[in-house]
Amino acid sequence: MLGYWNNHKATAKTIDSDGWLHTGDQAEISDSGHIFITGRIKDILVLSNGEKVSPADMEMAITSDELFEQALIVGEGKPFLSALIVLNAEQWLVLAQKLKLDAMNKHSLQDKSLQQHVIQQFRRLLHDFPAYAKIRRVNLSLSPWTIENGMLTPTMKIKRAKIIESNQHIIAGFYQD
Repeated sequence: MLGYWNNHKATAKTIDSDGWLHTGDQAEISDSGHIFITGRIKDILVLSNGEKVSPADMEMAITSDELFEQALIVGEGKPFLSALIVLNAEQWLVLAQKLKLDAMNKHSLQDKSLQQHVIQQFRRLLHDFPAYAKIRRVNLSLSPWTIENGMLTPTMKIKRAKIIESNQHIIAGFYQD
């Protein structure tokens, strides 16, 4: 690649002085020497203490549990991580019964015992992550992110910025204490 047509600024940002092309991809090299694209560098969260966290890896670990349908980790510039979670409706009914909560009452999603249960589940699911990559606050919902509501791309990827923007009041509440 020689650069962007008539855009020296974009070219300088993408191709460094040694000629290396900076794609913005995050990758890892396997033991066999294969390169795997694992995410985007701009998707990395930097906590207020300078620690860097890959939210996509954590979100994948969380959604490996059938209770959690969708997950989005937040915490850019903050002292700790928080999560916006969409629960699997069927699994929510089972868990609500187990915790003696009214699954039909939307306020049950804010119940302290449920919140503690979910945080404990996160600890189990994220045990391989560093200590600073622990989730301390969570918001639970039964309303999925979809293409129709603008929260997913046509390829079913979450629109991180859009979800954060539409949940800004919830996210701000995570960090008020």
